[in-house]
Amino acid sequence: MKAKTLYPYFQPLTALCCNLLLAYVIYFLARMVFLLTNYSYFEGHLDAGHLAEILQGGLVFDTSAIFVTNIPYIALLLLTPWRKLAKWVFVVVNSLALAASLADSVYFPFTMRRTTTTVFGEFQNESNLTGVIGTELVNHWYLVLLFALLVYGILRFYRTPVNANPARRWWLWYPSQLLLLALVAPFVVAGIRGGFTTAVRPITISNANQYVDRPIDAALVLNTPFSLYRTIGKNVFVVPDYFDSEEELEAVFTPVHTPPTSRLSTPTTQKNVVVLIVESFGREYIGALNKDLEHGRYKGYTPCIDSIIGLSTTFKYSYCNGRKSIDGMPSILSSIPMFVEPFFLTPASMNHVSGIASLLAGKGYETAFFHGAQRGSMGFMAFARSTGFQNYYGREDYDDDPRFGGDDDFDGLWAIWDEPFLQYYCAKMSEMKEPFMTAVFTASSHHPYEIPEKYKEVYPEEGIVMHKCIRYTDMALGRFFREASRQPWFQNTIFVLTSDHTNQSDHDYYQTDLGGFCSPIVIYEPSDTTRTPGQMQDKVAQQIDIMPTLMGMLHYDKPFFSFGIDLFNTPPDSTWAVNYLNGIYQYVKHGHVLQFDGIQTRAVYALTDSLMQHNLKGQLPQQGQMEREVKAIIQQYMERMTQNRLLP
Repeated sequence: MKAKTLYPYFQPLTALCCNLLLAYVIYFLARMVFLLTNYSYFEGHLDAGHLAEILQGGLVFDTSAIFVTNIPYIALLLLTPWRKLAKWVFVVVNSLALAASLADSVYFPFTMRRTTTTVFGEFQNESNLTGVIGTELVNHWYLVLLFALLVYGILRFYRTPVNANPARRWWLWYPSQLLLLALVAPFVVAGIRGGFTTAVRPITISNANQYVDRPIDAALVLNTPFSLYRTIGKNVFVVPDYFDSEEELEAVFTPVHTPPTSRLSTPTTQKNVVVLIVESFGREYIGALNKDLEHGRYKGYTPCIDSIIGLSTTFKYSYCNGRKSIDGMPSILSSIPMFVEPFFLTPASMNHVSGIASLLAGKGYETAFFHGAQRGSMGFMAFARSTGFQNYYGREDYDDDPRFGGDDDFDGLWAIWDEPFLQYYCAKMSEMKEPFMTAVFTASSHHPYEIPEKYKEVYPEEGIVMHKCIRYTDMALGRFFREASRQPWFQNTIFVLTSDHTNQSDHDYYQTDLGGFCSPIVIYEPSDTTRTPGQMQDKVAQQIDIMPTLMGMLHYDKPFFSFGIDLFNTPPDSTWAVNYLNGIYQYVKHGHVLQFDGIQTRAVYALTDSLMQHNLKGQLPQQGQMEREVKAIIQQYMERMTQNRLLP
């Protein structure tokens, strides 16, 4: 039979190769857009050699994503004569992949990692997503235009194979298509797994770290479609076997806190506890915590909080334990850090969990959580109730209070503006029975970076768009403290101020792997006379330390569960912090940060090396002990999550 006669039967293979090559081009361009959009996070260390290594790794992950997402297209093209349907499947699938990657270019600064499937749980209760997405489409019109051009390119350069009629020569058509499938299948399987050799396991998100020196760069190696499909239905927590026995593990680290014998004979102090979780209020914006920045000329954007810090205790190195709002809640209120995925988006969220509220409720405290968004937003109400908050006050409750402005104070997208809601918060606490424990989660210092109309001339645009929002929220916090200071409960209260996570940055130090986790931890006790006002302790602090530190201040006399430490009763050299970024655990102690990938140490940097430029791996005597300690923290976390052991 002539080759010309056979050509239509085997030409789909040529078309398939051309069209998959087109998909590779789309993924490459999406990666370049991701890089350019977030260039400030990578520019300090991204030379030509490193970029080439990243692109090499990116090719591996692009191959996996392209083959997985295009399986329906490959099957249609090779096994059916439906050429037009195959074309539109290809166009739709790869357009969606492109859209996801371009959207992640915008979302990355908030998370410092590629988006996973937990994002759907994170926003499932939000009714304002249409408005958020619409705002972002307008703000990033150039990405929308680029998307349209690239989709046009897919349509323009897509290659349609010559149509062969299976009805005319079925005895030739079906065997030829099966042969093509047999030829293609091994390459598809190998591409999805990440290689041909039998030693290659299917690649996962953490494999991206083999191509980079910094965890943040793993986001450049990965692509969003891969991160999404690779996390569908996956077991988030995998228990390692670093330690052979429970006794050995407990000797290195235990999350069970047992009060000292001296505390058992002392009644719990009946002081009120007020925890202010300020949206995106990163350490970078606070002048009082950055006296060395810009050679001492940096004033920051928080004069009100600077004045509070002058009366408070802060810490030289303070960090958040995650990069999202839903990471901050468990870290601050239940002393549970974010490892791998946000805690209350995993099955482990159904475990029995304690928290500041439940511990103090057991001591007769009245407890309440405040968030100016609609009830159910971000899953905060469910988590608050599960950890012992007796009452929850949201946007609906604010609207029902005739003393305030109701929904006229709604920002139109997320929540009640901070200034009126913090006044409402103060008023409601004055109605509570002492002792009480409350927490508030603010909302205004956040995307889309708007402030009330009446303050737009007071706080004009300056620096980055976040700065005016920080100034507004700082003013709102200042008003809150002034009003609170007039209340009878003020002197009998411990205030803790921190942020849920960090946000936009315009300083190199705060754009590093560790700098992106720098959050304030401010402890203000108006009646305290034992600590020097305005003292910055030479210690490492983190969000998960807030709960055990408060329990120590209140002389809490029962065992409790916490991954953190009591900052006031721990020597400086024994304080530490841990966080997780793109498959890497960062462990801060002894003036250094160790980056551990779950198997081995990848890097060690001195905290004085603010831009993390000098890797000291293998040069420090304390590296071995730091590895052992972070392994114990990880194993305790994973074991207790999977075994529902989050209580003492």
